[in-house]
Amino acid sequence: MAATASPGAGGMDGKPRTSPKSVKFLFGGLAGLSAGLLRQATYTTTRLGIYTVLFERLTGADGTPPGFLLKALIGMTAGATGAFVGTPAEVALIRMTADGRLPADQRRGYKNVFNALIRIAREEGVPTLWRGCIPTMARAVVVNAAQLASYSQSKQFLLDSGYFSDNILCHFCASMISGLVTTAASMPVDIVKTRIQNMRMIDGKPEYKNGLDVLMKVVRYEGFFSLWKGFTPYYARLGPHTVLTFIFLEQMNKAYKRLFLSG
Repeated sequence: MAATASPGAGGMDGKPRTSPKSVKFLFGGLAGLSAGLLRQATYTTTRLGIYTVLFERLTGADGTPPGFLLKALIGMTAGATGAFVGTPAEVALIRMTADGRLPADQRRGYKNVFNALIRIAREEGVPTLWRGCIPTMARAVVVNAAQLASYSQSKQFLLDSGYFSDNILCHFCASMISGLVTTAASMPVDIVKTRIQNMRMIDGKPEYKNGLDVLMKVVRYEGFFSLWKGFTPYYARLGPHTVLTFIFLEQMNKAYKRLFLSG
């Protein structure tokens, strides 16, 4: 007997229907896009702007750049400031991307990042927008210190080897190494930040007391190396991001010097 296609398997014309899970994934990704863009517009522009200004202020009158440790300190300062400014968008981003994994009765249903920010402030209070601000700033300090220090060292090592000149290839290789170091250094802090920002109240009490409590519970119940769970996809995301950041930064610095300082 010939098999008869069931109505639920496709449309009346025999074409397969779009999976509800695919639709949910698509619209969930689009919902988090506005929060991701706002986060980059606040955090990234603030940290790079402050870093550039402080770097120029601390450059010697003879053009001598700041030393290695001072560069790292500048990066830490810029990262912490940028993280503070970008925390509200970060909170909205984490909640919006996690919403699709929650049961239907627990979903917040934010329409976009501005709707999320307004509802969070109205329903939970303005300070909630900066929930997890300390671990977010701690992560930014670690990330920026690791990025700047490892990039500077890697670039200098490649130039000293004699096989590289100060060009895009050198910047690419140094930034890929920097991304690897930054991934290893920032993942434990990132886990703390994410879990605190996405935690819920249990019997009237917060799920975690502080960042140290998060680390202790993760190590106790999930194992020490779970702090680096998902290292490969994390690096696959952070590596290209670091490469593009430093390549654009190097090219923009060169263009700035050529256009405004050469005369």
